Amino acid sequence: MEPKKTFLQTIQEGYNFKGDSIILGGAMVEKTSLTDALVRIPMRTLNRHGMIAGSTGSGKTKTLQILAEQLSEKGVPSLLMDIKGDLSGIAKPAQSNAKIEERHAKIGVPFTAGASPVAFYTLSDEKGARLRATVTEFGPVLFSKILGLNDTQSGIVAIIFKYCDDNDLPLLDLEDFKKTLQYLSGEGKEEIQDEYGLISTASVGTIMRKVVELEQQGAERFFGEVSFDVDDLCRVDENGKGIVSIIRLTDIQDRPKLFSTFMLQILAEIYSNFPEEGDLDQPKLVIFIDEAHLVFEEASEALLDQIEVIIKLIRSKGVGIFFVTQNPSDVPAEVLGQLGLKIQHSLRAFTAKDRKDIKLTAENYPLTDFYEVDTLLTELGIGEAIVSALNEKGIPTPLVHTMLRAPQSRMDVLTEDELEDLVQQSGMVRKYNQKIDNESAHEILSEKIEAARREEMEMERRKQSEAAWTNSSRGRREKSTIEKIMTSTTSRQIGRAVARELTRGLLGVLGIGSTARRRKS
Repeated sequence: MEPKKTFLQTIQEGYNFKGDSIILGGAMVEKTSLTDALVRIPMRTLNRHGMIAGSTGSGKTKTLQILAEQLSEKGVPSLLMDIKGDLSGIAKPAQSNAKIEERHAKIGVPFTAGASPVAFYTLSDEKGARLRATVTEFGPVLFSKILGLNDTQSGIVAIIFKYCDDNDLPLLDLEDFKKTLQYLSGEGKEEIQDEYGLISTASVGTIMRKVVELEQQGAERFFGEVSFDVDDLCRVDENGKGIVSIIRLTDIQDRPKLFSTFMLQILAEIYSNFPEEGDLDQPKLVIFIDEAHLVFEEASEALLDQIEVIIKLIRSKGVGIFFVTQNPSDVPAEVLGQLGLKIQHSLRAFTAKDRKDIKLTAENYPLTDFYEVDTLLTELGIGEAIVSALNEKGIPTPLVHTMLRAPQSRMDVLTEDELEDLVQQSGMVRKYNQKIDNESAHEILSEKIEAARREEMEMERRKQSEAAWTNSSRGRREKSTIEKIMTSTTSRQIGRAVARELTRGLLGVLGIGSTARRRKS
């Protein structure tokens, strides 16, 4: 059999699924697209996670856009973390042109322009519904891991959470946590020692510095109320299309700790709240994490372990996670091994290290008789990728060079006016952009600290008053005794006699006799 026919048969068999699927593009061999060999991705295995990788400008973002809009068509909502600010165009239909039509003719699929329903969110001052979470919702374990604390420091954080639970002190934001830490290491030190044991002052100082570091990256905006309900990520519109939730993160690229904090909290909240779903015909939610290296590059070992655990377990909730990054090596090997769908765009080999990395990347894909993978990776054009997925039985599909379809939605971003109109119409903005400042640990403990200080000042004032009264009383008693002595009749007589004798003595010393003595002489 001719190599091309063998290839065609392999792809048709490997990408033919019984259940529903989405069309990613057309298979290519010898740099030619085959119109009768479509590359499909089964909906049933999209909760097995995935990766979209490739160098800058290779088309990663457009691939993400294709997947999100095709999922929306199937009624599957998605969450997109938009680091670069170039995903908003998914809310508007594309304008067809000659290049798009030509591409789809080669693939064998007609092009249809279309938009997806979109909701915009933000962690900062970007336009969109504000995302917040309370410190309590993180829990002591996750909060400690985000701060990068050791076991001793994590134990103190656990005590703080327990103390607040036992005393009905809501931990809503970082100010609440800091105030509780301040109180338990100061005015409430004896109270906490009696109930929970001694707290190290050095450890308290370290924890406080870690919290301040998190604040410096803008985390105080993220912690608080109204707390985000992750069920809002699973909405569909009136036409049954899955809503694409886009979190606008363009202003936190230089704050990776905030980004990883937010991402991990969202994943933990989803895992905690979503019910076990087993094997669904299609995922309940798909999450795309763009610029995934920001999540991993500053994450501690404990944080990486937590991410790995969540990645392994969250698929049972019907949730798929896709990492979008420049190089597969950006994703830890333990996480990379959990990814069922891999879409690899071109890689560039400028140095010996680049060539070595490309060879290692090629080894991550199934063996194939049709491509020299390490060479192909450097020759892929824009909008082309090598693809490997999982079939409905969880077996990897044949590796295939794919010409990707064009996005149905706009490839460019929305204008400021278009974005403003969508934000103003959003029910999520009305729900989450009201800031609620309920009484929490900060206010309650501030009152206790202030009351303790007032009591301390009052005690000090009383002591000073008592001391002054005592000194004054002593003075009055001494003066009264002298006055009694000096004013009595006997005292006056004795005083006059003493005065006469003193006068006589003094005159004698000076050689002056008394009047009586001079008369006798």
